Amino acid sequence: MKHSEHRAFSCNKGGHQICIAEAVQVAESLCRQRKQRFTSIRRRVLELVWHQHKPIGAYQVLEALQQEGRAAPPTVYRALDFLQQMGLVHRIASLNAYVGCAHPGAPHDGQFLICESCKALAELDAAEISNAIEQSADRSGFKPHRQTVEIMGLCPRCR
Repeated sequence: MKHSEHRAFSCNKGGHQICIAEAVQVAESLCRQRKQRFTSIRRRVLELVWHQHKPIGAYQVLEALQQEGRAAPPTVYRALDFLQQMGLVHRIASLNAYVGCAHPGAPHDGQFLICESCKALAELDAAEISNAIEQSADRSGFKPHRQTVEIMGLCPRCR
């Protein structure tokens, strides 16, 4: 079992501020490497996405930024699109929300365990799941370009 799977649904780093700081540090580094601007609004949106380790909707991000007197809807959507394109956040379609990427900068498929009760989320990195999808798709003559697997259930705390 990979480390990220072992600590699914928990933050073992001593609090969310450490996770947020690490996410910002990785984002700064990736943007520098790819010669992209990591603006203050992009930084703040990333911080808000990472704030609770739970998916957050664009409107929730917008509300938080508006309370700070900082944003209009297009700004939030552009920032979220940028962060998604950089591999720093994932969009969770079933919840119409975003979550910080546990494996930024490394190409991978999104596999998520989502608690139906508290909305906690864990990102997996299981090659065997991706391989099974690729093989099944190949047998059907289909070539997937992107995979996102969203598995709904109950986290250990809610069970």
